[in-house]
Order: sequence, then structure tokens, then C-alpha cells
Amino acid sequence: MEGSIMHMDAARIIGFLKGKSILITGSTGFLGKILVEKILRVQPHVHKMYLLVRAIDAPSANQRVHQEVIGAELFGLLREKYGEGFDSFIQDKVVPLAGDITGEDLGLEASTLHDLAKDMDVIINIAATTNFYERYDVSLDVNVMGVKHLCQFAKQCANLKMLMHVSTAFVSGDSAELIREKPITPGEALREGLRLDIDAELRLAGDVKKGPANNADDDAHNKTAERKAMKELGLQRARHFGWSNTYVFTKAMGEMVLEQHRGDMPVVVMRPSIITSVRADPLPGWMQGTRTIDTLIIGYAKQNISCFLADLRLVVDVVPGDMVVNAMLTAAAARSGEKGALAVYQATSSLRNPVTYAVLYRAGGRHFAEHPRVRGNGEVIPNREMRFFSTIPRFRLYMILTYKLPLEILHAANLLLCGLFSNFYNDSNRKYKFVMRLVDVYGPFAFFKGCFDDTNLESLRSTMVSKSSEDEMFNFNPKGIDWDDYFYRIHIPGVLKYVCK
Repeated sequence: MEGSIMHMDAARIIGFLKGKSILITGSTGFLGKILVEKILRVQPHVHKMYLLVRAIDAPSANQRVHQEVIGAELFGLLREKYGEGFDSFIQDKVVPLAGDITGEDLGLEASTLHDLAKDMDVIINIAATTNFYERYDVSLDVNVMGVKHLCQFAKQCANLKMLMHVSTAFVSGDSAELIREKPITPGEALREGLRLDIDAELRLAGDVKKGPANNADDDAHNKTAERKAMKELGLQRARHFGWSNTYVFTKAMGEMVLEQHRGDMPVVVMRPSIITSVRADPLPGWMQGTRTIDTLIIGYAKQNISCFLADLRLVVDVVPGDMVVNAMLTAAAARSGEKGALAVYQATSSLRNPVTYAVLYRAGGRHFAEHPRVRGNGEVIPNREMRFFSTIPRFRLYMILTYKLPLEILHAANLLLCGLFSNFYNDSNRKYKFVMRLVDVYGPFAFFKGCFDDTNLESLRSTMVSKSSEDEMFNFNPKGIDWDDYFYRIHIPGVLKYVCK
């Protein structure tokens, strides 16, 4: 597959970006910001970067991009480099677009769309809703229909060199075998004997959403009921076809739609695993939003969880955000202009340099022992050992004995005491149900046993020559990561600084 790729180095990647017009969706997200910053920093002679963001009009799109993207701490190096000229440099290179990938024509005016199509060299789709327990209709709109709308636009771009789609390594399900970098066949379900019809899923979501006629008097109640029904439907459909949650299920459908509508344009599908904080440049430790593994760090820091669902011996597949972006830019430069080609790359670590939950937990213990947390009154918060449950049934049993039984006793007492504890019972019961729901949704993820093959990405890496220190700036080799050092020195402090405020 990689036979046609000649050697790659920083100069070739930077050269590829020169003078290019690039459309990026999802630029306000974690990965999107890292990508925008990297391109501006390594290639100031990029022609234009069009950032499609949800906004009602051009001024609000502009405000959103400047506040959420350019205003991020991540852009500190660039601000320093350009000083007073920073704003005019950004104005010259970055074009905010008020639009929406869930709409036909990306929510843009026909004339804007036409002008963009003439100019566009590269499209990079990062926009996604990543919530495991998202409403089914919302997930389908963004993760599936969004891909279709982008493909329709891409076909109008006469000079397009590349459409890159960022998916997730977990689209292949919970297989305990080596998970290959192969495209997903449209209609193929993970559960044998089932066919997945995307149009039927879209219709089903629409029908459930319409539901019985809403009573205007009970509008708030109806909205809450609709939201719950749509979330439950997503999970139910995902599991019916063999996926563990709505996110990975709809991302798999997004890849199917891409396969159906890509025609003969060059396409790269990048599938990262769990993306963690920036490892090297421009700002080690920088991150945004909580990843699944960070719940453990934050819970430990705040001392509000004493037990966690994880088997410390299991491998957790993580990859730093800057390495994912380096892989994306290298793949874009390597595969651009290959008509009809589809390349799938898994930006993962479990095959080349696996790390277990135990390494993360030990690094956390070490960090908090050396940097103890302090209460408002100056008192040091002692570090407690956390209890881990290596199976879901064990965790459920613990929750029933520790929380559910006392709750039921409280419920009985509440009835005897004419509802004296009603509020406390209802609040505690709601929290209990919330925790059990989280266990249901995240449990399969915590015990994921698969290992991701990254042969295609390794082949791409093997074409990388390291002639100068400059070539290091596109490093995406997981073998070079000392996980213990990365978690202890970079990732955990990053989570505490940028996420756990």
C-alpha cells in the first residue's frame, strides 16, 4: 500500500502546506486547535485556513474563532513570534465561516460555497460529537450526515488534493484480537447476521423524535423526556448492532458514508485512540475537555471518588494530541493527489509501546505525594488509596451494598416519617442512578482488551528521514514515549492546570 510513497521529511511536509487553501471543521475542539496552531507555526505561507464554525452570522463566527481558537493559551508561541503583528497575521491567514456541517451545503450561501470550491486544496474533517451517551439524532446529524455533506462539497472542488477524515480507533468494536487498519464495509454490523441500514436508522431517529403530539403546557417535561428517549435510543441501537456506545457506533457509520460517497477523490481516514495532552510542542501538558482516563486523575485530585472501574493490568491505548496532528500532516503530504486512493491509519500505541492503567495510577500517586493538595485553610489533604474493581458485576455489588441498601432503608424510614427525608432520598437516589448509568456506558471502554495494529502508519513512519532537528517537529512515533515520565511530568500536571480548575 505504501509502495508509492517516497521519503518524507519536515521540509516536504512544510512545502506541501505552502500556498494551500485548507477547510477545517471542528477547529474549536482539542485536536482542531492543535492542528490550526501547528500549520500557522510551521508554514506561515499557507494561503488560507477556512474554519467552519457554528454561528448565526459572520461577526459571531469571527468572535467564536478569536475567543475559542486563537485566544487559547496554546497560541502563546505564535503570539511571541509575531508580537504586535500577530492579529494582522491571523487576519490574513484565518477565515472564520459561519456554517454547520449538519446542514445541506454546510449551512453556507450558494455564492460562498461556489467561491470556496474553486479555491480548496485540502479538507480536514475533525468535527464530531464525542459524547458516549449523546442523543441519537444529534450524533447522526454530526457524525454521519456531516460526513455526507462534506463529501458533497468536496466533489465540487476541482483542485482538491485530499479529504482527511478524523475517526476513532474504536470504530472496530471491542474485539480482543489485533484490530487492523481496514476500511469499514458499508452495511456491515459487528453482530453477525445483521445488516446496518443507515437510512433506516435516520428514519427511526426521526420517528422517535416526532413521537406522540407534544402538549404545549408540558413543554419542559416533554423536552426532558425527548432528550432521555433519544439518548436511550442511541445506546440501544449501538448495542443492537454490536457497538458499545452511541459515539463509536455513529463514527463507524460516518466511515461507511465516506466510503459510499467519496468517489475517486484521495481520502485519508485517521483513527486515533484516546487522545491525551500535548507532549512536546508548542505547550507540553496543554489540553481541553476531559478524556475517559482523566476522570481518574480529577476524581483523585478532588478526593470525590474512592473507587474506580478499571483493571490496572489492562493496556490503555493513549496517544498525545500533538503526535496525532503530526501523523495527520505527514499523511496529508504523503497521500495527496492520489486519485481514488483510500488510506486508513491508526494513530495508536498499544502495539508499539503499550502502557497499562497501573502506570498512570502510579504516576498519579507519585505526583500527589510530591505535590500534596491543600484545603482553603492550609490543611494538607491526605492521599487515600483508591479501590479498583476489575469487573462490572463486582462494582455493581459494591454499589448495592454501600449505597443502594442504605438508600432503601432511608426510603422505608422516609415513608414512616411522613417524607421527612424526601429531598435527601431523591437527590441520593438520582446520584446513585447517575453513577450506575456511567458504569453502563463507560464500562465496556474501561475493560477494552483489543490491540490496534498500526502497520500503515508504521510504513509511513519508516519513510520519515531524520536529517535535522527540524524533522523532529513531525514526530509521531509512540516507541519514543516514556509513559511514566509523560504521565508524571506532563499529562497529570496538564490535566490539573487546564481541566481541573
